[in-house]
Amino acid sequence: MKKALFGLGGLAALVSAATFALGLGAAPVAAGEEVVLYKNPQCGCCENYADYLRDNGFEVEVKPTHELSKISTEASIPEDLMGCHTAFLDDYVVSGHVPIEVVDRLLEEKPELIGVTMPGMPLGSPGMGGQKQEPFTIYGIANGEAPSVYAVK
Repeated sequence: MKKALFGLGGLAALVSAATFALGLGAAPVAAGEEVVLYKNPQCGCCENYADYLRDNGFEVEVKPTHELSKISTEASIPEDLMGCHTAFLDDYVVSGHVPIEVVDRLLEEKPELIGVTMPGMPLGSPGMGGQKQEPFTIYGIANGEAPSVYAVK
C-alpha cells in the first residue's frame, strides 16, 4: 500500500541524494523526503505536526479524511496504538506525534518494520501544546509480530 503512494524511481533518487549528502555531513536524513499525512479534517494539532516535519526538511502533503481509522488499520497500526494522524514516508508509516529524532533514526537505520507509532495525543509532543508529562514511548510495528518499544524520548 505504501509504495503505491510514491513514485519509486523519484523516491530512490531522493534517498540516494540524501544519503550521499549525509555522508558528506551536508544534509539531514529528512532533506527532501516526501511525506503524505492523513488526518481528520478538523484536527489542528495534525497541521502543527505537518509544519514540524516541514521545519525539519520534509515535503509534506496533508490529506484530510474521515477514514483515518481505516487508513491506520490498513497500514497495520493496532487500534490501541493508533496516533492522531497517519503519515507515509519512504517505505514506512509514522503514526502520531513522533519526535523527529525517531523519524530520522527510522530512515537512517532502515529496520525491518512497517513503521512506528506514538499512541494518542501526548501533551508536549511535536505539534501538541502543553508541557511534557512523561517520556514518550514510540512503538515499532513489524509484520506478524507484537508491537515492541522502538524508542523512549
